[in-house]
Amino acid sequence: MKGYLKVKIFLPIILMFVPTLLLIPKASAGSFGAEIFCTMRNGGNDHESSWQAAYSYIKKQKGGLFKTSPKQAAGQIIETVVRERDKFSYCVEYLNQLYPDRKLQMENNRKEKRRKQEELLQEKENKNSSGEAFDRYSY
Repeated sequence: MKGYLKVKIFLPIILMFVPTLLLIPKASAGSFGAEIFCTMRNGGNDHESSWQAAYSYIKKQKGGLFKTSPKQAAGQIIETVVRERDKFSYCVEYLNQLYPDRKLQMENNRKEKRRKQEELLQEKENKNSSGEAFDRYSY
């Protein structure tokens, strides 16, 4: 009976604190990730290095079973900057680089595919021509 009474008392207390413990790191990780990104950009660093620093921090701090995707991390940074406009007013101009132009990205992907296909065709032609020369009069 004592064991049941302990479970009855401690279980609701534990259940009250578990959700808050799981949500706090995510919120603070996104907030500090935004601070890292914006501070580095404002300091003159390029987008890629600022993004990698902020993203690696967010990934490391979140923990849990599932990894944070780059889209989720970018969303967290944008949410934090928008939510705390006064604190991050200097950072709004850098947010467009977190979500690159999709048309430009698709065009670059198409060009890359075409280039790879041309390289494969070139390799096949070189492979065929580098073999023995075909002599139609040799029997």
